[in-house]
Amino acid sequence: MARLAILLLVAVVVSALYVVRVQYQSRQLYTALDHATRDAQQLDADHERLEVEKRAAATSLRVEQIAHNKLAMRPITPAITDYVTLPASPQVSAASGARQAASAAGGAP
Repeated sequence: MARLAILLLVAVVVSALYVVRVQYQSRQLYTALDHATRDAQQLDADHERLEVEKRAAATSLRVEQIAHNKLAMRPITPAITDYVTLPASPQVSAASGARQAASAAGGAP
């Protein structure tokens, strides 16, 4: 009978230690879940903030300011525009001459 009592006492102590260990692990997991949830909320807030910043940076006024200030670009005007003309090749001038003659005669091109 004494052996049975000792065996039952050992079983109760072991099960009590196991319950304490499981509760400790449960608290650790709950804390990790809470930290992960807070991190996810922070990442969502950062994502929203970055989306707003991206939209603000992509406005045409902002792009124009950056092009002017950082890239030293300026708007085009007729005063600074250079027009390039290509020399006419013999084949192109002959074909355009035939088209002009046909249109002057009233024919189809």
